[in-house]
Amino acid sequence: MESFSESYKAAGVDITAGYKSVELMKAHVKRTNIPGVVSGIGGFGGLFAPDFKGMEEPVLVSGTDGVGTKIKLAFLLDKHNTIGIDAVAMCVNDIICCGAKPLFFLDYIAIGKNIPEKVASIVEGIAEGCVQSGCALIGGETAEHPGLMPVDEYDVAGFSVGLADKPKMIDGSKLTPGDVLLGLRSSGVHSNGFSLVRKIFDINEDTINNTYPELDKPLGEALLTPTKIYVKPILALMEQVGVKAVSHITGGGFYENIPRMLKDGLSAKITKDAIPVLPIFKLMQRVGGISEHDMFNTFNMGVGMVVAVAKDEADKALEILKANGEDAVVLGEVIEGSEGVVFA
Repeated sequence: MESFSESYKAAGVDITAGYKSVELMKAHVKRTNIPGVVSGIGGFGGLFAPDFKGMEEPVLVSGTDGVGTKIKLAFLLDKHNTIGIDAVAMCVNDIICCGAKPLFFLDYIAIGKNIPEKVASIVEGIAEGCVQSGCALIGGETAEHPGLMPVDEYDVAGFSVGLADKPKMIDGSKLTPGDVLLGLRSSGVHSNGFSLVRKIFDINEDTINNTYPELDKPLGEALLTPTKIYVKPILALMEQVGVKAVSHITGGGFYENIPRMLKDGLSAKITKDAIPVLPIFKLMQRVGGISEHDMFNTFNMGVGMVVAVAKDEADKALEILKANGEDAVVLGEVIEGSEGVVFA
């Protein structure tokens, strides 16, 4: 007998829409298959068999996150196939900071009304994020929540699990004064600080497509630019250079995130003129009248990831990153002190 509940549908949940969503997303999920995937989607658990060969002490590293209020821009623009990239990026960019290679990702989509085509579009973005980070999408959950949220809204979150060899993990313990700090450019605001962003521009259906001289595209399109995923460049760098520390610049900006990669007694000296500040941040500071301190304490300012290497390996590191699509810059150096972040 076909699975269908007239009573449940009358209460606002159409389980047949859920089945259709799964069918529509299967092609996207298939793109993410990598060695280790044991099961396809549709079971009660996502199965993955990790390969521990060649590892002295395998360590599983996990990260979880959502996309925050950036998701409201997806609603306003009715564009849903990129927000999933952000969900993946916020997780995998975190776990790569300790040198862990992402293995798999699971998503959770809570939606007011399950429109299969919309859910499949969201999963399209999630799958693309997994492809960019080299991990598999092995499962997830779509939960229809009538009465809890408007029918045209949803939220996306997820988590990733990665694998590292403990003796090779990056933990900042080898940092010394004089080490060089490299900045990997961001693609935009990424997925942090959007409560402030929406306040600055008074984001609504009337303002979402405003244009500004500083931007080469409408405001909403610029802000919805997906978070850059740094997994593959960092993994390539680790293979050839002794990466000492890595920091993902998320909410809290420079002041909160860079100190997280430093051991006690060390600080980061940043050359302000070396920061490749993107036009969107200059625009936000101008329109919102935001102080420079608050900008650097909230946003990535054009730098999505900071990497510390020995001074004599800095040039080689820049070359490797460039060969892997990252036009990185020298941001500054590690110094003695307890200030956290010092701008010069």
